[in-house]
Amino acid sequence: MSSKQQFTVKSKIWIELNDEVIFGLGRIRLFEEIERTGSMNQAAAALGMSYRAAWGKVTATEERLNMQLVERQQGNRQKGTILSPAGKELLHRYRLFQKEAQAEVDTLFEKHLLSHLNQQSDTKSQGKELE
Repeated sequence: MSSKQQFTVKSKIWIELNDEVIFGLGRIRLFEEIERTGSMNQAAAALGMSYRAAWGKVTATEERLNMQLVERQQGNRQKGTILSPAGKELLHRYRLFQKEAQAEVDTLFEKHLLSHLNQQSDTKSQGKELE
């Protein structure tokens, strides 16, 4: 007895400026970890990257956008790194964009490919069942 295969489509979207990455899944994860932990060091460790590499990505993004995305907190009780209001807004808007983009990709996949792939899969499965 064969089980029906279920096709899904995945996409990766990133934003570039003059062929240099500004924002994508890796940077999203970094900013999410900064938001979650309040620490660049902990965010970098959670993603398996060095502190220096994490700061490099943040700095490059800030420079390319001409926008401060993180803030360093210093003081007796609060130390660490947090997202700036602009960083929070960018993360929020990118999440919305990503969600809508995936919905559109799903729609286009269903419109143009899914029925064809299911037909091919069914034909192949029927051939195997006859053997």
